[in-house]
Amino acid sequence: MIAGARLTIDLEALASNYRLIRAQVAPAAVAGVVKADGYGLGAATVARTLMTEGCRRFFVALLPEAQALVPALHGSELDGPEPDGLCEVYVLNGLLPGAEPGCLAAGAIPVLNSLDQIARWAALAAREGRALPAALQADTGMSRMGLPPEELDEVLAHPELLAGIEVRFLMSHLACGDEPDHPANAQQERRLRTIAERFPGLPVALDNSGGSFQRRGHFDFVRAGIALYGGAPQVGRNPMRAVVALETAIAQLRTVPAGTGVGYGLTFHAARETRIATIPVGYADGWPRSLGNRGAAWIGGVRAPIAGRVSMDSITLDVTDVPEAHLYPGAPVELIGPHQTIDQVAEDAGTISYEILTQLGHRYERVYLASRNAAENRSTAP
Repeated sequence: MIAGARLTIDLEALASNYRLIRAQVAPAAVAGVVKADGYGLGAATVARTLMTEGCRRFFVALLPEAQALVPALHGSELDGPEPDGLCEVYVLNGLLPGAEPGCLAAGAIPVLNSLDQIARWAALAAREGRALPAALQADTGMSRMGLPPEELDEVLAHPELLAGIEVRFLMSHLACGDEPDHPANAQQERRLRTIAERFPGLPVALDNSGGSFQRRGHFDFVRAGIALYGGAPQVGRNPMRAVVALETAIAQLRTVPAGTGVGYGLTFHAARETRIATIPVGYADGWPRSLGNRGAAWIGGVRAPIAGRVSMDSITLDVTDVPEAHLYPGAPVELIGPHQTIDQVAEDAGTISYEILTQLGHRYERVYLASRNAAENRSTAP
């Protein structure tokens, strides 16, 4: 291992998770959320894998993400034949003023969240002399992105505001999708159904990963995010396959007497003669500093608690209880894997699995395990 750690990304597990969600929400379709560089795993590679499973609709958050992704999906950067069918890449945050020409040039499609965004996209359509595609997002209770009720009323009262805009679908976003019994879910669904009645004929989307596993209808399609990447779609329930594994190695070993302080601030003091292993991963690699004196790694199937603070480039572990046969420079250390999921790491860090994934740094050696369909496509490529 040349780098400080190896991040293994199992694309077959990713594809399997997509198939599970598709079966869960059928007959609704499944779109892939690949914002934040595919939750830190590589947006182009993730999206291409989902394309081999039939996914044709993708969501990013920002225009630069779309500008990078569109050519990767329709170009030759990745191995294998071009999948059949056109892909659509939507920009969830809409467009900041002045970004409209860049979005059009990139072949991306904005999600329009306000009257201002609608007006600017319609103005570009008028200048181009042709209809331009977009999606409309309604705020059904999250008070974040999306047209609030008064702006929706304005659009309905003045349909000319949408002149030159080809609205592909109507969408909203669940605030509490990972909590299936939360009353806000049913309330948001009712609100969106009422709004959809005022836009007859438009496809509708509401559910995210958590909503996809709720026992109800799912409109026309769902937007799957964290569940694709192996995170729990609902609190306390995770039927997804793990997609990532993170392994590092012991860089240095030492034995310290009882009472010895370890790490910055000397926040850990050995209660007994203690074996300390240092590993070359730190918060610069996305390993949360909040895991200091709380989190752990696993060595030889034994939990090794973090001793002291997480540093920028290293972590010290209490390996006193690890059998000596597993303790030597270069010995493997599991950070994410069979003994410790991304959700467990997140719980120890006081955060969520989304943050753990999206913070994983670029200093890791990255290894991609091919998906079944992608491998088959490569084997049949001319």
